[in-house]
Amino acid sequence: MHNGFDGTGEEMHFCGAWAAFTRGYHVLIFEGPGQGRAIHRQQLRFRPDWEKVVTPVFDYVLSRPEVDRTRVALLGLSMGGLLAPRAAAFEHRIAALVAHDGIYDMSDPILAALRGDRAELERRIRSDSAPELDALLQQIISASPVLRWSVSHGMWVMGADSPRQLVAKLLDYSLRGRISARITCPTLVCAAEDDFAFLGHPERLYEDLTCPRTFIKFTAEEGAGAHCEAGAATLASARSVHAFAGSAVIAS
Repeated sequence: MHNGFDGTGEEMHFCGAWAAFTRGYHVLIFEGPGQGRAIHRQQLRFRPDWEKVVTPVFDYVLSRPEVDRTRVALLGLSMGGLLAPRAAAFEHRIAALVAHDGIYDMSDPILAALRGDRAELERRIRSDSAPELDALLQQIISASPVLRWSVSHGMWVMGADSPRQLVAKLLDYSLRGRISARITCPTLVCAAEDDFAFLGHPERLYEDLTCPRTFIKFTAEEGAGAHCEAGAATLASARSVHAFAGSAVIAS
């Protein structure tokens, strides 16, 4: 299990690890580049080819004598709901996958705020100089406390020198091009009814899948409508662990 854009490994105890452990699973929580100790202690920034992060972790896990090599699942939380599917598209030793919640493209929220033709926006974002776009980005960021924090944190964990460079980097964090169609293991995609930034993303990920798949939508009525079901971690963890435990591939 691993976290996402701004989370730590310790949080995963409450976001699936304890639920899996109490149901008889061994659990390994790890932090990759851009996360937790990796960014704080080692200054390792995020990288979009997340399979290069997960494969060494699987090498270690599969070397453990207590582990059944055929029944190792991967769960990614928040931005991990994009990173874990990216890894599973290329690392086929993963027996089951949980995208909790599913994210399709990290750049979508800021591109939606900028408005306009996506191809033209991408061209301007990646260009050497775009002062008008820089000014527009600053205006949008200044108007939103959430974006102010997200951009500040994102520039640090992504290694970007400006907001536009951050957006340029985020363009690479995407499952476009049917990357998720490469996933072969049973996959659970979770969705939150009132997600603050990624409404519709779990559905887009789910639609691209060609593997055995399950979709769970959490609602505000059950206290689980926020991004990653914040406020209902016990419910979300129980359902997600139950879903992948039910897979014929890794069921006890």
